[in-house]
Amino acid sequence: MKIHEVEYAGTIAAPNGEAPGRLPQIAFSGRSNVGKSSLINTVLGRTRSKIARVSQTPGKTRAINFFRVDGTFFLVDLPGYGYARVPDAMRAEWRRLMEWYLGESGLVDGVVHLVDARRAPTDDDVQMVDYLARLGLPTLVVLTKMDKLKRSQRAAAVTRARDALGVEEEQLLPFSAKTGEGRNELLQALDGLLEAAS
Repeated sequence: MKIHEVEYAGTIAAPNGEAPGRLPQIAFSGRSNVGKSSLINTVLGRTRSKIARVSQTPGKTRAINFFRVDGTFFLVDLPGYGYARVPDAMRAEWRRLMEWYLGESGLVDGVVHLVDARRAPTDDDVQMVDYLARLGLPTLVVLTKMDKLKRSQRAAAVTRARDALGVEEEQLLPFSAKTGEGRNELLQALDGLLEAAS
């Protein structure tokens, strides 16, 4: 996959909202501060003129944002979860929005779930991957911030994520927004998800 044109297409802020079109949708999920916006900008080749906003304050993305890629699919940026300073009521709203979009809307063709490679997957990560498996949604787990690990730590990080999340190693992809590691592999995986959806 080669990406030429990307544009912000719209937002859904509440359950039962309307998507900005009928294209296939690949959703990106993960905890707040996992590096989702940086990854999306790297994958889309928008490292200079950023399209997904990189916030210094985790928990800022509160809606589902749609980016139209080459007029062929939507890359969908889901709200980050697990940030402690978010009020309970807002967390409940986000949960309802996510459950509607992933489980009820019928819009999602695949999910790329991000986990920080430097840390063990959290209970939230495990619950999310289990939830996606129960829904039967094709899921790829991307280990972000791999550049922060020493070479000797990398294999252990992959094994730790595999065991904690109960996924096959082929479902795990090491990635670094800083070095670009994993970008081509992730683009290939997106191709595969879109092919399966067509």
